[in-house]
Parts: sequence; C-alpha cells; structure tokens
Amino acid sequence: MSPSPSAQLAALVEEYSYVDDPHERLALLVDRAKKNPPLPADLRDDAHRVRGCISIVWLVGEFRDGVCRFRSDADSPLVRGLVALVCEVFAGCTPAAIVADDIDPVDALGLLQNLSPTRRNGLASARAAIRAFAQAHV
Repeated sequence: MSPSPSAQLAALVEEYSYVDDPHERLALLVDRAKKNPPLPADLRDDAHRVRGCISIVWLVGEFRDGVCRFRSDADSPLVRGLVALVCEVFAGCTPAAIVADDIDPVDALGLLQNLSPTRRNGLASARAAIRAFAQAHV
C-alpha cells in the first residue's frame, strides 16, 4: 500500500520538530536538497518549467507501478529546497491520494510566513503542477 501525503508530511514535521527557528529549518531544507542530483539538461526545458515562479523551477513527474514520483530543480538554492520538500511529500503516493489531499507542506513546517508573496505563489504553482500531473493519471 502506498503512503498518504498526510502521513509523509507528518513524518517530516516530526523530523524537523526539534528545530524551533524557521530560518534554521529553511537552511536544513536547502542542505537536504543538495543531496538530490540536479535534473539533466534535457529535462531543464519549457515542457518541465513551472510557470508562476520568479525563480526558474523545473518539475518532472513520473507515473510507475500505480504511484507518482517527482523530481525538481531550481536556479535558487532556497526554492530548490522548498520544491524538493513538496515533491518529497507527494512521492510514492497514488494519483488519487495526491488529488484528494489539500495539504501545504511549507505551511505545516511553519515556513510560509517567512517567505515573500512571490515565493508563496511560486510554491502554489509547483503544488498545482503536481496536482495536475496526478489528475492526468487518476
């Protein structure tokens, strides 16, 4: 059985619960995203670009064995970390679970109020792209 986005988010919230300072949490997300390999050049194209982000963000969805997986990259280390977090929460989940769940991973970690409105809008666009990908595979 595949995990639910809510369960995966709860695990991440627990993992970061020892860090009280939101700026320190953001720094940890940036460090965590550095472990992800960058997207290859052939996937850094307009077809995979997330519109609505000030930073350049690429998001690649894969549907295999009944679940979705997501890879991302961005030209900003902070945005790369935030989008990687969103991708991680929805990775390995069924398309129906992704479409049904209306969670906001960035808000759940207490980071939303520390982001500019343009960053918040960009993250909403990334979440919308994940939802649209999942919707296409329901």
